[in-house]
Amino acid sequence: MLEWLGIDPDTPRDKLSEATYFACMKILAESMGKLPLKMYQTTEKGIMKSDKTELFQVFKLRPNPYMTSTVFWSTVEMNRNHHGNAYVWKRYEGAKLKDLWIMPSEEVSTVIDDYGLLGTKDKMWYKYTDRKTGKTYTFNSDEVMHFKTSMTFDGITGMPVKDILKSTMEGNLESQKFMNNLYKTGLTGKAVLEYTGDLDKDAKDRLVKGFEEFANGSKNAGKIIPVPLGMKLVPLNIKLTDSQFFELKKYSALQIAAAFGIKPNQINDYEKSSYASAEAQNLSFYVDTLLYPLKQYEEEITYKSLSSQLINQGYFFKFNVNVILRADIKSQMEALAKGVNNAIYTPNEARSYLDLPSEEGGDILMTNGNYIPINKVGEQYQKGGVN
Repeated sequence: MLEWLGIDPDTPRDKLSEATYFACMKILAESMGKLPLKMYQTTEKGIMKSDKTELFQVFKLRPNPYMTSTVFWSTVEMNRNHHGNAYVWKRYEGAKLKDLWIMPSEEVSTVIDDYGLLGTKDKMWYKYTDRKTGKTYTFNSDEVMHFKTSMTFDGITGMPVKDILKSTMEGNLESQKFMNNLYKTGLTGKAVLEYTGDLDKDAKDRLVKGFEEFANGSKNAGKIIPVPLGMKLVPLNIKLTDSQFFELKKYSALQIAAAFGIKPNQINDYEKSSYASAEAQNLSFYVDTLLYPLKQYEEEITYKSLSSQLINQGYFFKFNVNVILRADIKSQMEALAKGVNNAIYTPNEARSYLDLPSEEGGDILMTNGNYIPINKVGEQYQKGGVN
């Protein structure tokens, strides 16, 4: 599964087993995957949908034979957050873009050619070493789309979130192991065994093992523990509330979520939720968390995938964020009605927003006939009125 997601399979499993960390990566990956990527062109009449369908289809439907667009961009985002950098190789057939491939982040390194040994001086190259074959491949920077986290000190490579949160994550992992062991022992804590006499190490181990067989695990919950004559088993009470275990665990979880830009309510912490609606909640998530990586994606895809000629002609890529900012049906209909009545949308544009077919005569802008140009306001009160 990790290989399918593009995550290094040698990654220690405990790094991914931290629930909050994995949940945050899941939220960001799925958020990126659910946003449709659009291609537009800026023209004299405004922004229009692109007519370069052949190029657009690679990004929109099937970047490569094994991945849909949804899975592809989710995988890129997963690599970007977990490794700090995500690399996408663009494969061409002549001048035509054939498909896109995600390179394992841990096997890619950046090289800046200070002396021009590979061609142009100071140009960036990407070196990929295939761990299975041992072969090394070098790619021109124009062949690779590079997406990085916001945590970068040189602007070239990003830092993984897990490195920033190393100490916090280690503490959370240890607390999870503690809880797992507590469940395994049937939520019973440590106990002191009092006995008279002297036992060697092997005898002690056998004695302790015997007690554990009767006391540990959920299957022994509520059962009687046999204690040999002359011995006494004294349990040590472990109160998690005294050590504020759950409070500390919750605080650590919030720290991890904050590093990813994830809101507390998105990890099921509704204690201090202050959003008036789901729409406001999604808007906050978009502005505070998704806007930066989305802007980076759009700039990198446009610059690396389109020729200078197409860019000069006004072509660009943009993610459609309306899918996460849509309001409830009532608010949505009211907004569309206002847009149509005030000549912002044509009726067919509003219908298209609702995935409804166009109707004849629906491509005309309409507005209230009582409106007048702003530079003529007040003329109606002059003698004779407005001509």
